[in-house]
Amino acid sequence: MGINWSGVMPAVTTKFTDDDQLDLATFELNVKAQLEAGVHGIILGGTLGEASTLSDNEKRTLVRECVRIVEGKVPVIINIAEQTTKAAVEAAAKAEEDGAKGLMMLPPMRYKADARETVAYYKAVAQSTSLPIMVYNNPVDYGIKVTLDMFADLVEHDNIQAVKESTRDLSNISRLKNRFGDRIKILSGVDTLALESLLMGADGWVAGLVCAFPAETVAIYELAKAGRPEEAIEIYRWFLPLLELDINSKLVQNIKLAEVATGLGTENVRAPRLPLIGEERQNVLRIIEEGLASRPTLPDYKKLATV
Repeated sequence: MGINWSGVMPAVTTKFTDDDQLDLATFELNVKAQLEAGVHGIILGGTLGEASTLSDNEKRTLVRECVRIVEGKVPVIINIAEQTTKAAVEAAAKAEEDGAKGLMMLPPMRYKADARETVAYYKAVAQSTSLPIMVYNNPVDYGIKVTLDMFADLVEHDNIQAVKESTRDLSNISRLKNRFGDRIKILSGVDTLALESLLMGADGWVAGLVCAFPAETVAIYELAKAGRPEEAIEIYRWFLPLLELDINSKLVQNIKLAEVATGLGTENVRAPRLPLIGEERQNVLRIIEEGLASRPTLPDYKKLATV
């Protein structure tokens, strides 16, 4: 039931062919690039993974394929974003059967559950599975905030172990640490606050632009944790215009364009999403091209000793 909830965990995009089938060859290419860069886990089926457009069979195929690709090197984690408790419990069971090692869980979708209902939802899934769970706390996009008092109820379950911290409130990291210590591991879920979060004590980073720039993302994490923040900041400042592509309603299209530029993906998205066009596309391409033109030389970050 253990996952080391730390490090860089890419929320990978789902790859599609021109005729809207899963593109498993390109998916494998990208996952292998993440592994080569030194990521610490792979997260499937998040917002960036276009989960709301995927069938149940497609989600299961992605989990099984990813488990095959990683060969046990890092944990495979699947996001659960369901409308009913029953469906969430069923999704957890399928994930465990397919070889996932952990779950990332949003609160109930569509219905704005209150605190009691949200806690009951998480507890029901936790009681149903042996898989460790990371709570996805994103009230900005999904309308439900998991408060400290709610976490106090949730940590009664040993397999509720971590939070993807996407409240956009950096001080919440200190609040969580003050109240729970290391009982709840904290992973930043906002690319543009990731380094700040790590320096404030976050344990890891659920990343988006890592899909196109895996080495740079892992280098920032490793430098920060090795007590070399100045070098991390230098890379991060270069990265920031690209990271801002993740804080946008078109984050999927933006990041897939970046994947094309770095040879790690295609522009194919699933309708109702459509590839970017016109001025919007040109603006994103300009940011990507400027980033590539000034791409930094990275230190040998894989050999750093953490402090």
